[in-house]
Amino acid sequence: MHPRALIVLCCAALLAACGSDKPKPVQAPATPPAKVTQKLPEALGPLPSYQRELSGSLMDIPRGAEVELALLVIDEKGRPQRLLANSTLTGTGLPMPYQLRFNPEAFPANARVELRGRASQSGQLILHMASLRITQAQTQATGPLRFEKAP
Repeated sequence: MHPRALIVLCCAALLAACGSDKPKPVQAPATPPAKVTQKLPEALGPLPSYQRELSGSLMDIPRGAEVELALLVIDEKGRPQRLLANSTLTGTGLPMPYQLRFNPEAFPANARVELRGRASQSGQLILHMASLRITQAQTQATGPLRFEKAP
């Protein structure tokens, strides 16, 4: 027998020995899964002196919905022109606290600034918030904000 044929035969035998048709058994977890706890928004820490903050709570947000808040500069036709700050939260089904930090130096004088919000679930818009006008570049609490069904 030729040495090349012997090497090919050995390689084929080695591959056949390593291959296995029998799948490995899947082991069930030894302990039942822990109860999923609701993740609360992360605390942002103390407010730096160069920032200001809008805070409050969001009402009537379904569990699992993705909420987007944005602080926007609006033109005279009601169109967003510039984003000053934004935040994304996940709905819990309970009143949710929010904090939206922004740079007061970016807050334009004599311009219309609004806080806008929307909620979507599975990529579909389900709720929106009526625009809230923000007149001063100061830290302020907006109180509870309610969302309405999107048209």
